[in-house]
Amino acid sequence: MSHTASPPVAFEEIKQRFLAGGDGLAAVAAHSAATDEVVIGHFGGIFPKTRDSGAALIAVGGYGRSQLFPYSDVDLLLLLERRAHANTYKEQTSKLLAALWDSKLRVSHSVRTPAECARLAPDNTELNISLLDARFLAGDESLYQDLRYRHLPRFYVREKRALLRNLIELAHRRHLLAGQTIYHLEPDVKATPGGLRDFHLACWVSQLIHASNARLPDSEECLPAESREQLLEAKRFLFAVRCFLHYFNGRDNNKLTFDLQDQVAELSAGKGFPETTDTADWMREYFRRVRIIYRLVTRAIEESASAGQSLFTFFRDRKSRLSNNDFVVQRGRLYLRNSEALAQQPSLALRLFQFVSRHGIPLAVETERRIENALQQIGEGSLAEDSLWPQVAEILKLPHAYEALTAMHETGALAAVFPEFELVDCLVIRDFFHRYTVDEHTFVTIRNLQELADTTDDLTARFARLLSELDQPELLYFALLFHDLGKGVPEGDHAERSMELADKAMARIRMEELDRELVRFLIRHHLALSAIMTGRDLADPETTEELADLVGTIERLKALTLMTLADISAVNPKALTDWRKDLLWQLYIATHHSLTRDIEDRRIHVEPTETYLDMAATAEERSAAGEFLEGFPQRYVRTHSPEQVYAQFQLSRELKTKRSAVSLRRRHSLHEVVVVTWDRPFLFASLCATLSSLGLNIEKAEAFANSQKMALDTFIVSDPLRTLESDPAESSRLTQTLGKVAEGLTDVRDLLKRRKFSFAARRRARVEPRVAIDNQASSRATVAHVIAEDRSGLLFDLASKFSQHECDIEVVLIDTQGHKAIDVFYVVGPNGKLDPAACEVLERELLEACRNPQPA
Repeated sequence: MSHTASPPVAFEEIKQRFLAGGDGLAAVAAHSAATDEVVIGHFGGIFPKTRDSGAALIAVGGYGRSQLFPYSDVDLLLLLERRAHANTYKEQTSKLLAALWDSKLRVSHSVRTPAECARLAPDNTELNISLLDARFLAGDESLYQDLRYRHLPRFYVREKRALLRNLIELAHRRHLLAGQTIYHLEPDVKATPGGLRDFHLACWVSQLIHASNARLPDSEECLPAESREQLLEAKRFLFAVRCFLHYFNGRDNNKLTFDLQDQVAELSAGKGFPETTDTADWMREYFRRVRIIYRLVTRAIEESASAGQSLFTFFRDRKSRLSNNDFVVQRGRLYLRNSEALAQQPSLALRLFQFVSRHGIPLAVETERRIENALQQIGEGSLAEDSLWPQVAEILKLPHAYEALTAMHETGALAAVFPEFELVDCLVIRDFFHRYTVDEHTFVTIRNLQELADTTDDLTARFARLLSELDQPELLYFALLFHDLGKGVPEGDHAERSMELADKAMARIRMEELDRELVRFLIRHHLALSAIMTGRDLADPETTEELADLVGTIERLKALTLMTLADISAVNPKALTDWRKDLLWQLYIATHHSLTRDIEDRRIHVEPTETYLDMAATAEERSAAGEFLEGFPQRYVRTHSPEQVYAQFQLSRELKTKRSAVSLRRRHSLHEVVVVTWDRPFLFASLCATLSSLGLNIEKAEAFANSQKMALDTFIVSDPLRTLESDPAESSRLTQTLGKVAEGLTDVRDLLKRRKFSFAARRRARVEPRVAIDNQASSRATVAHVIAEDRSGLLFDLASKFSQHECDIEVVLIDTQGHKAIDVFYVVGPNGKLDPAACEVLERELLEACRNPQPA
């Protein structure tokens, strides 16, 4: 007759002791011991009591570690000397299981011989791994000793490679299900990255690596000494949390829901937990402890790589070729070639993260340690840089920016460069809709945008095209990086606070003022489109008119649309439904039409209080600046900072003594050319021809005229041969030549002869040209939309056609996307808008100009 050595009241006492003291380690140990009494008692009453019975009862898995949680399964192995004993003890086995179930234990069992235990189970890695924690309970102890000290050590040494590979693959799948992030606002304390399963995974990997034919190390014996104390504290914390969850739920449910977070935070106060009853602060501490475990498991996996067991093994040889003078790629991880280089050269840190962003190769543990040890130098070095923005921009626009930024964050390098980020480290905002902490939400916005290019969905592909059309996507990514940092400041509107934090950071890294203005705009209004989508009638023309007034330019509209897409999709995986995506796209299209329709009609009429006049030093200068601005399209002041407007106004004042003025300045890898002169036929076409004849590629262009018929033409050009950089005299030659052409002193036909080589090697066009003439989009101008294969001289050929028809080009917007030119011309004929017949002729001629370059 079986008996129970420990009555159920023992488990209730363990529960009460835990709820009073909060010691999860003591609770699971006590629960294991109480369970031992029940299990051993039943086994002793059913199975033979002889020491050489050929049957032993073994605890495995968490129970084998004496870490049995209140409602976890009791994992048992009935170890038999020979397979024939299975029939001998069949009746006893059934009685034992029935008795254990009657005692309210959830039993999971297997029946095996030592030889069967030492056999690889390719489809059941969990079974093989559970034996790492085998513990004798009752029966034939010599049988257990034979398994523990002879069969298992040899098995784990023999099958080490396969077991490590299977373990890491299982972990990889589990992490993928959780989005490969620890920062879930309702985490599973066992299964999500950084949870207890990862803690044990790290222990198992270390056990396997250090196993020998003579012995198996204990599960926590191989924890790294330098972080052992932190790891054991994180383990203690998670053990207690899981015990709370089991007792609250009355079952093996390990999800830390919003409701349970409140209860755990309240009950754990003053019991060795974070000294706070504020749930958001309590969860912030939770994530900081989980992060310690997650880093442990990633380092354990890397340690397995040194034995040739990594998930990266397949790519090791290929990626090792990426090594350079500063960095070495080994076993799929990134190392510093000189381990002391960071302390001596802190700027190397950003180059390191640029490498990660370019190739997606994770940092080695040793590299992480070097970065952590050099954080002070990295921070001081970033402050000493003349301009840090180009290096940051490079990280943001490369294909693996998410991996680089998260690596910067986890090592502390991001906060060293941008201390503002400490405000949102593991920050929890409990709105019951967001899935991630604020910092992780920020990184996911960037990841989601960069993954647009991989989509096969037609609607998503439209947004991917918008992203490809942005001139400086790094500005959008920077705005996303800072858009929610204000949530870490207690008071005020978070968008305004985020903008203020970004402003200080942009000044510190020497970002150009015009770029800063776009970032400010995006952060300040990053919720605007979401609010319109949920609170306004998108079919109402006033809705799109207001949005058009807000964004001002198509470029800002594109960036804000993409920011909205990224922000919504990073709230939680189900937030961006196809319906919301379609709403956002329809809003973009409607506003785009509004902007392109009115771009020429919306003109500046200067008021005395106009802020763009504030930089004027005197009343006379203020009046002159007003005359300069009067009649320009409103787009001009929306796309130029006050400093730029003032500088171009000063350039225009040179027209008092001469007929033209030209400025040239470097903008990142491009150059900005500004020409101010008096408007005349063929002016814009001639300037385009001049730039092409000098070997420059026109990437973007704008041409405006004010009420005085003063023309302000701006060109963003690339210099493929780098003549402007290598020869300072070329810059002077460029400005002088443009001045002479603007004043009509140089015959552009002489310059055009220099571009004949551009058409010597003809190839089939990759873009079929399209021309659309629109007489309805503007109230006073005819609008021509041209899409064509980009080539040298295209702008000259197109602009010449308008001049041949005696049209004044009042506004022109030029954009180049790879090999595609997208040009919009607002033109006025001798009698205003062109009549339908003239439009038809012009459309044919523009198409012909796209297909067949005109000879010089």
